Amino acid sequence: MSWYPWLNHAYRQLVESHQQGRGHHAILLHAHEGTGADALVYGLSRWLMCQDKQGMKSCGKCHGCHLMLAETHSDWHVLVPEKGKNTIGVDAVRQLNEKLYEHSQQGGAKIVWLPSTESLTDAASNALLKTLEEPPQNTYFLLRCLNPENLLATLRSRCFYYFLSAPEIAVGLYWLQNQFPAISALDIQTALKLSQGAPLAAKQLLQTEKWQQRNALCQAIEQALNKCDTLSLLPLLNRDDVQESLHWLISLLSDAVKWRQKAQNYCVNQDQQTLIHHLAFAQNVKILLNIVDDWVHCRHQLLSVVGINRELLLTEQLLNWEKQLCPAQ
Repeated sequence: MSWYPWLNHAYRQLVESHQQGRGHHAILLHAHEGTGADALVYGLSRWLMCQDKQGMKSCGKCHGCHLMLAETHSDWHVLVPEKGKNTIGVDAVRQLNEKLYEHSQQGGAKIVWLPSTESLTDAASNALLKTLEEPPQNTYFLLRCLNPENLLATLRSRCFYYFLSAPEIAVGLYWLQNQFPAISALDIQTALKLSQGAPLAAKQLLQTEKWQQRNALCQAIEQALNKCDTLSLLPLLNRDDVQESLHWLISLLSDAVKWRQKAQNYCVNQDQQTLIHHLAFAQNVKILLNIVDDWVHCRHQLLSVVGINRELLLTEQLLNWEKQLCPAQ
Protein backbone atom coordinates (compact mmCIF):
# COMPACT_ATOMS: atom_id res chain seq x y z
CA MET A 1 0.00 0.00 0.00
CA SER A 2 1.29 3.46 -0.91
CA TRP A 3 2.49 5.84 1.76
CA TYR A 4 1.91 9.61 1.71
CA PRO A 5 4.24 12.21 3.27
CA TRP A 6 1.51 14.12 5.12
CA LEU A 7 0.79 11.00 7.20
CA ASN A 8 4.20 11.04 8.89
CA HIS A 9 3.16 13.30 11.78
CA ALA A 10 0.03 11.30 12.61
CA TYR A 11 1.95 8.01 12.37
CA ARG A 12 4.66 9.25 14.74
CA GLN A 13 2.10 10.48 17.25
CA LEU A 14 0.22 7.19 17.33
CA VAL A 15 3.31 4.97 17.45
CA GLU A 16 4.99 7.10 20.12
CA SER A 17 1.92 6.82 22.34
CA HIS A 18 2.30 3.02 22.24
CA GLN A 19 6.04 3.18 22.80
CA GLN A 20 5.46 5.32 25.88
CA GLY A 21 2.78 2.99 27.24
CA ARG A 22 -0.06 5.44 26.54
CA GLY A 23 -1.44 3.77 23.44
CA HIS A 24 -5.19 3.21 23.50
CA HIS A 25 -6.55 -0.17 22.44
CA ALA A 26 -9.37 1.48 20.43
CA ILE A 27 -8.75 4.44 18.12
CA LEU A 28 -11.66 6.25 16.50
CA LEU A 29 -10.05 7.78 13.43
CA HIS A 30 -12.09 10.69 12.13
CA ALA A 31 -10.95 11.17 8.53
CA HIS A 32 -12.49 12.52 5.36
CA GLU A 33 -12.28 10.70 2.05
CA GLY A 34 -8.99 11.11 0.28
CA THR A 35 -6.76 11.88 3.27
CA GLY A 36 -5.04 8.48 3.28
CA ALA A 37 -6.68 6.95 6.36
CA ASP A 38 -6.36 3.41 4.98
CA ALA A 39 -2.60 3.83 4.53
CA LEU A 40 -2.20 5.24 8.04
CA VAL A 41 -4.13 2.36 9.59
CA TYR A 42 -2.18 -0.19 7.56
CA GLY A 43 1.14 1.35 8.61
CA LEU A 44 0.16 1.39 12.28
CA SER A 45 -1.14 -2.18 12.03
CA ARG A 46 2.10 -3.40 10.48
CA TRP A 47 4.02 -1.86 13.38
CA LEU A 48 1.71 -3.47 15.95
CA MET A 49 1.96 -6.85 14.22
CA CYS A 50 5.75 -6.72 13.77
CA GLN A 51 7.67 -9.19 15.93
CA ASP A 52 11.00 -7.34 15.63
CA LYS A 53 10.17 -3.62 15.66
CA GLN A 54 12.93 -1.26 14.52
CA GLY A 55 12.10 1.79 16.60
CA MET A 56 9.16 3.45 14.89
CA LYS A 57 9.32 1.14 11.89
CA SER A 58 8.28 -2.44 11.28
CA CYS A 59 11.17 -4.68 10.28
CA GLY A 60 9.60 -6.00 7.07
CA LYS A 61 11.34 -9.34 7.56
CA CYS A 62 9.57 -11.21 10.36
CA HIS A 63 6.72 -13.67 9.84
CA GLY A 64 4.14 -11.10 10.96
CA CYS A 65 5.42 -8.53 8.46
CA HIS A 66 5.41 -11.07 5.63
CA LEU A 67 1.80 -12.01 6.38
CA MET A 68 0.75 -8.35 6.53
CA LEU A 69 2.52 -7.61 3.25
CA ALA A 70 0.73 -10.56 1.67
CA GLU A 71 -2.57 -9.46 3.29
CA THR A 72 -3.04 -12.97 4.70
CA HIS A 73 -2.48 -12.34 8.41
CA SER A 74 -4.98 -14.48 10.32
CA ASP A 75 -5.12 -12.02 13.25
CA TRP A 76 -5.92 -9.03 11.01
CA HIS A 77 -9.71 -8.74 10.91
CA VAL A 78 -11.41 -6.35 8.49
CA LEU A 79 -15.06 -5.74 9.31
CA VAL A 80 -17.09 -4.53 6.31
CA PRO A 81 -20.68 -5.04 5.12
CA GLU A 82 -21.42 -8.26 3.28
CA LYS A 83 -21.62 -8.06 -0.49
CA GLY A 84 -24.82 -6.35 -1.56
CA LYS A 85 -25.44 -4.77 1.86
CA ASN A 86 -24.77 -1.29 3.23
CA THR A 87 -24.73 -2.17 6.93
CA ILE A 88 -22.90 -4.50 9.30
CA GLY A 89 -25.30 -6.57 11.37
CA VAL A 90 -25.08 -7.91 14.90
CA ASP A 91 -24.28 -11.48 13.78
CA ALA A 92 -21.07 -10.37 12.05
CA VAL A 93 -19.93 -8.58 15.22
CA ARG A 94 -20.76 -11.57 17.42
CA GLN A 95 -18.73 -13.86 15.17
CA LEU A 96 -15.84 -11.40 15.35
CA ASN A 97 -16.05 -11.25 19.15
CA GLU A 98 -15.76 -15.04 19.34
CA LYS A 99 -12.60 -14.97 17.22
CA LEU A 100 -11.05 -12.22 19.32
CA TYR A 101 -11.44 -14.20 22.54
CA GLU A 102 -9.57 -17.12 21.02
CA HIS A 103 -5.78 -17.28 21.23
CA SER A 104 -3.87 -15.29 18.64
CA GLN A 105 -3.05 -17.64 15.78
CA GLN A 106 0.33 -15.99 15.22
CA GLY A 107 1.13 -15.42 18.88
CA GLY A 108 1.09 -11.63 18.63
CA ALA A 109 -1.41 -8.81 18.40
CA LYS A 110 -4.96 -9.08 17.08
CA ILE A 111 -6.32 -6.11 15.16
CA VAL A 112 -9.81 -5.16 14.01
CA TRP A 113 -9.99 -2.65 11.17
CA LEU A 114 -13.43 -1.10 10.63
CA PRO A 115 -13.20 1.23 7.58
CA SER A 116 -16.73 2.62 8.04
CA THR A 117 -17.96 2.62 11.61
CA GLU A 118 -21.20 4.32 10.52
CA SER A 119 -22.17 1.11 8.73
CA LEU A 120 -22.72 -0.66 12.08
CA THR A 121 -26.37 -1.07 12.99
CA ASP A 122 -27.32 -0.01 16.52
CA ALA A 123 -27.51 -3.67 17.55
CA ALA A 124 -24.06 -4.32 16.07
CA SER A 125 -22.64 -1.26 17.85
CA ASN A 126 -24.04 -2.48 21.16
CA ALA A 127 -22.57 -5.95 20.56
CA LEU A 128 -19.17 -4.36 20.06
CA LEU A 129 -19.36 -2.20 23.19
CA LYS A 130 -18.51 -4.86 25.78
CA THR A 131 -15.50 -6.04 23.79
CA LEU A 132 -14.31 -2.45 23.46
CA GLU A 133 -14.76 -1.97 27.18
CA GLU A 134 -12.99 -5.20 28.20
CA PRO A 135 -10.87 -6.24 25.21
CA PRO A 136 -8.87 -9.47 25.11
CA GLN A 137 -5.19 -8.99 25.82
CA ASN A 138 -3.09 -7.46 23.02
CA THR A 139 -6.16 -6.67 20.91
CA TYR A 140 -6.57 -3.39 19.06
CA PHE A 141 -9.52 -1.73 17.35
CA LEU A 142 -9.01 0.81 14.57
CA LEU A 143 -12.33 2.40 13.69
CA ARG A 144 -12.69 5.00 10.98
CA CYS A 145 -15.63 7.37 10.64
CA LEU A 146 -16.66 10.31 8.47
CA ASN A 147 -19.23 11.74 10.89
CA PRO A 148 -18.63 10.87 14.57
CA GLU A 149 -21.93 12.48 15.55
CA ASN A 150 -23.73 9.63 13.76
CA LEU A 151 -22.22 7.03 16.10
CA LEU A 152 -23.60 5.91 19.44
CA ALA A 153 -22.26 8.11 22.22
CA THR A 154 -21.45 5.00 24.25
CA LEU A 155 -19.27 3.69 21.42
CA ARG A 156 -17.43 7.00 21.02
CA SER A 157 -16.76 7.16 24.76
CA ARG A 158 -14.88 3.86 24.69
CA CYS A 159 -12.43 5.02 22.03
CA PHE A 160 -9.56 7.45 21.73
CA TYR A 161 -10.68 10.08 19.23
CA TYR A 162 -8.10 11.10 16.63
CA PHE A 163 -8.79 13.55 13.81
CA LEU A 164 -6.71 13.08 10.67
CA SER A 165 -6.79 16.50 9.06
CA ALA A 166 -6.08 17.22 5.41
CA PRO A 167 -2.53 18.46 4.83
CA GLU A 168 -1.72 22.12 4.34
CA ILE A 169 -2.68 23.37 0.88
CA ALA A 170 0.96 23.85 -0.13
CA VAL A 171 1.75 20.22 0.72
CA GLY A 172 -1.23 18.92 -1.24
CA LEU A 173 -0.44 21.13 -4.23
CA TYR A 174 3.20 20.04 -4.31
CA TRP A 175 2.26 16.34 -4.17
CA LEU A 176 -0.41 16.69 -6.87
CA GLN A 177 1.88 18.67 -9.17
CA ASN A 178 4.36 15.80 -9.01
CA GLN A 179 1.54 13.39 -9.87
CA PHE A 180 0.24 15.51 -12.78
CA PRO A 181 3.10 17.55 -14.28
CA ALA A 182 1.07 18.17 -17.46
CA ILE A 183 -1.99 19.61 -15.71
CA SER A 184 -2.18 23.34 -15.01
CA ALA A 185 -1.60 24.60 -11.48
CA LEU A 186 -4.99 26.33 -11.62
CA ASP A 187 -6.82 23.06 -12.32
CA ILE A 188 -4.88 21.29 -9.56
CA GLN A 189 -5.66 24.05 -7.07
CA THR A 190 -9.35 23.95 -7.97
CA ALA A 191 -9.55 20.15 -7.70
CA LEU A 192 -7.88 20.26 -4.29
CA LYS A 193 -10.28 22.91 -2.99
CA LEU A 194 -13.28 21.01 -4.38
CA SER A 195 -11.99 18.00 -2.43
CA GLN A 196 -11.76 19.88 0.89
CA GLY A 197 -7.97 19.75 0.71
CA ALA A 198 -7.80 15.93 0.49
CA PRO A 199 -5.03 15.13 -2.05
CA LEU A 200 -6.15 11.59 -2.89
CA ALA A 201 -9.72 12.75 -3.58
CA ALA A 202 -8.34 15.55 -5.77
CA LYS A 203 -6.16 13.03 -7.61
CA GLN A 204 -9.18 10.84 -8.30
CA LEU A 205 -11.14 13.86 -9.53
CA LEU A 206 -8.36 14.92 -11.91
CA GLN A 207 -7.49 11.55 -13.38
CA THR A 208 -10.96 10.29 -14.26
CA GLU A 209 -13.84 11.35 -16.46
CA LYS A 210 -15.15 13.24 -13.41
CA TRP A 211 -13.07 16.28 -14.36
CA GLN A 212 -14.54 16.28 -17.88
CA GLN A 213 -18.00 15.80 -16.38
CA ARG A 214 -17.50 18.78 -14.08
CA ASN A 215 -16.23 20.96 -16.94
CA ALA A 216 -19.20 19.92 -19.09
CA LEU A 217 -21.54 20.96 -16.28
CA CYS A 218 -19.84 24.37 -16.05
CA GLN A 219 -20.25 24.90 -19.79
CA ALA A 220 -23.90 23.83 -19.64
CA ILE A 221 -24.59 26.26 -16.77
CA GLU A 222 -23.09 29.10 -18.83
CA GLN A 223 -25.33 28.21 -21.77
CA ALA A 224 -28.37 27.85 -19.52
CA LEU A 225 -27.77 31.34 -18.11
CA ASN A 226 -27.44 32.81 -21.59
CA LYS A 227 -30.70 31.21 -22.76
CA CYS A 228 -32.47 31.50 -19.40
CA ASP A 229 -33.16 27.76 -19.65
CA THR A 230 -32.00 26.07 -16.46
CA LEU A 231 -34.19 23.05 -17.17
CA SER A 232 -31.66 22.11 -19.85
CA LEU A 233 -29.36 21.06 -16.97
CA LEU A 234 -31.66 18.21 -15.94
CA PRO A 235 -29.94 15.45 -18.02
CA LEU A 236 -26.58 16.37 -16.47
CA LEU A 237 -27.91 16.36 -12.92
CA ASN A 238 -30.36 13.46 -13.01
CA ARG A 239 -27.70 10.78 -12.57
CA ASP A 240 -26.75 8.31 -9.87
CA ASP A 241 -23.81 10.56 -8.95
CA VAL A 242 -26.10 13.58 -8.50
CA GLN A 243 -24.56 14.38 -5.09
CA GLU A 244 -21.22 15.15 -6.69
CA SER A 245 -22.78 17.30 -9.43
CA LEU A 246 -24.78 19.24 -6.85
CA HIS A 247 -21.59 19.75 -4.81
CA TRP A 248 -20.01 21.38 -7.87
CA LEU A 249 -23.11 23.49 -8.57
CA ILE A 250 -23.43 24.71 -4.97
CA SER A 251 -19.71 25.49 -4.94
CA LEU A 252 -20.10 27.70 -8.04
CA LEU A 253 -23.10 29.51 -6.58
CA SER A 254 -21.28 30.04 -3.28
CA ASP A 255 -18.34 31.47 -5.23
CA ALA A 256 -20.78 33.87 -6.91
CA VAL A 257 -21.81 35.15 -3.48
CA LYS A 258 -18.13 35.65 -2.58
CA TRP A 259 -17.64 37.55 -5.82
CA ARG A 260 -20.48 39.93 -5.00
CA GLN A 261 -18.89 40.48 -1.58
CA LYS A 262 -15.53 41.31 -3.24
CA ALA A 263 -13.92 38.13 -1.89
CA GLN A 264 -12.86 36.64 -5.23
CA ASN A 265 -9.57 35.37 -3.80
CA TYR A 266 -11.54 32.95 -1.63
CA CYS A 267 -13.40 31.36 -4.55
CA VAL A 268 -13.00 27.60 -4.87
CA ASN A 269 -13.47 27.40 -8.65
CA GLN A 270 -10.59 29.62 -9.69
CA ASP A 271 -10.61 28.11 -13.18
CA GLN A 272 -14.20 29.27 -13.81
CA GLN A 273 -14.00 32.99 -13.10
CA THR A 274 -16.03 34.00 -16.18
CA LEU A 275 -18.89 31.70 -15.15
CA ILE A 276 -18.72 32.84 -11.51
CA HIS A 277 -18.90 36.48 -12.62
CA HIS A 278 -21.93 35.65 -14.79
CA LEU A 279 -23.66 33.87 -11.90
CA ALA A 280 -22.81 36.71 -9.51
CA PHE A 281 -24.48 39.40 -11.57
CA ALA A 282 -27.42 37.39 -12.93
CA GLN A 283 -29.34 38.29 -9.76
CA ASN A 284 -28.87 40.23 -6.54
CA VAL A 285 -27.13 38.87 -3.43
CA LYS A 286 -30.35 38.12 -1.58
CA ILE A 287 -31.67 35.97 -4.44
CA LEU A 288 -28.26 34.31 -4.80
CA LEU A 289 -28.28 33.32 -1.14
CA ASN A 290 -31.82 31.95 -1.51
CA ILE A 291 -30.73 29.89 -4.52
CA VAL A 292 -27.80 28.45 -2.58
CA ASP A 293 -30.11 27.54 0.31
CA ASP A 294 -32.59 25.92 -2.08
CA TRP A 295 -29.93 23.72 -3.65
CA VAL A 296 -28.48 22.75 -0.27
CA HIS A 297 -31.98 21.74 0.85
CA CYS A 298 -32.48 19.81 -2.39
CA ARG A 299 -29.25 17.88 -1.86
CA HIS A 300 -30.23 17.14 1.74
CA GLN A 301 -33.56 15.71 0.59
CA LEU A 302 -31.86 13.48 -1.96
CA LEU A 303 -29.53 12.19 0.75
CA SER A 304 -32.05 11.68 3.53
CA VAL A 305 -35.47 10.89 2.02
CA VAL A 306 -35.82 7.24 1.07
CA GLY A 307 -37.51 6.60 -2.26
CA ILE A 308 -37.70 10.26 -3.26
CA ASN A 309 -38.42 10.97 -6.93
CA ARG A 310 -35.06 12.43 -7.96
CA GLU A 311 -36.12 13.62 -11.41
CA LEU A 312 -39.23 15.36 -10.09
CA LEU A 313 -37.34 17.08 -7.29
CA LEU A 314 -34.59 18.30 -9.62
CA THR A 315 -37.13 19.50 -12.19
CA GLU A 316 -38.96 21.53 -9.56
CA GLN A 317 -35.72 23.03 -8.28
CA LEU A 318 -34.48 23.95 -11.77
CA LEU A 319 -37.81 25.60 -12.66
CA ASN A 320 -37.74 27.61 -9.43
CA TRP A 321 -34.21 28.75 -10.25
CA GLU A 322 -35.33 29.76 -13.73
CA LYS A 323 -38.15 31.89 -12.29
CA GLN A 324 -35.65 33.67 -10.04
CA LEU A 325 -33.32 34.29 -12.97
CA CYS A 326 -36.03 35.42 -15.39
CA PRO A 327 -39.01 36.64 -13.33
CA ALA A 328 -40.63 38.29 -16.37
CA GLN A 329 -40.91 35.05 -18.30
